Amino acid sequence: MMREPYGVRAEGLPERVTIYEVGPRDGLQNESAVIPVEVKAEFITRLAAAGHRVIEATSFVHPKWVPQLADASELLAGMERVPGVRYPVLVPNERGLDRALEHGVQEIAIFGSATETFAAKNLNRTLDSQFEMFEPVVARALEHGLKVRAYVSMCFGDPWEGPTPIGQVVTVGRRLLDLGCFELSLGDTIGVATPGHVSALIEAFGGPSRLAVHFHDTYGQALANTLAALREGVTVVDASTGGIGGCPYAESATGNLATEDLVWMLHGLGIETGLNLESLVETSTWLAERLGRPSTSRVVQALGPKPAR
Repeated sequence: MMREPYGVRAEGLPERVTIYEVGPRDGLQNESAVIPVEVKAEFITRLAAAGHRVIEATSFVHPKWVPQLADASELLAGMERVPGVRYPVLVPNERGLDRALEHGVQEIAIFGSATETFAAKNLNRTLDSQFEMFEPVVARALEHGLKVRAYVSMCFGDPWEGPTPIGQVVTVGRRLLDLGCFELSLGDTIGVATPGHVSALIEAFGGPSRLAVHFHDTYGQALANTLAALREGVTVVDASTGGIGGCPYAESATGNLATEDLVWMLHGLGIETGLNLESLVETSTWLAERLGRPSTSRVVQALGPKPAR
């Protein structure tokens, strides 16, 4: 069996892509059974050993809303940090920022909504008033020398409102960038995007500058959508090892784009990632054993150990 794809360089694509690994945060946050903090720490260590240089470690969301990440302080205090690896942390508000600063975090992420209904359900805010919450967080973070990334959820569709108007996404995204965020991740939270829609949204922003993409694979379109984004010049793609993840506030949100599946495609296109595919497969297999279910990644299913009959 082939363990690596045959690489054929395609014209018009980036030479290198940064994979922003969200497995420890966005991947694990939807797990119902609490994962021991020691497992989370080893998961992050394994991801760094596989070559990741950006690993979103955890979140300082209130444990009432995301119980799985209630151990954020313990994790950050005990996990190994590899020089040259970024370990951003998601923060929802100023209290979350306070905790991040207490732990010496160097990079944070905030998460906004492109739709009114999801802003109400996820942030308890209106589409417009969400920025009142973000402004002091970003301003204080920048004053302390932190880098700030912004996510926008429901960029392509919302389970309550239907398709999200492109202009509405651009308005929200630009307001977040104008606050001082260095990068904006466009989230297909419920996995309804298609390649033409992806291209149209990136073009509406005026090009790929400071944009990243975050696809869920609900309808099997995540890789196709990623390729469309790459053709538009995007060079940062969010993914989750083993395809784990979802959204606690949107039941129709299934797993993230699997890191291994993304790496197989990128390496096949002759695009550098700095990641070792075998190590990623081993990590996914290890994690699947601890989660008590097989990985949904097609590459892990193909290259990992086969279940006993």
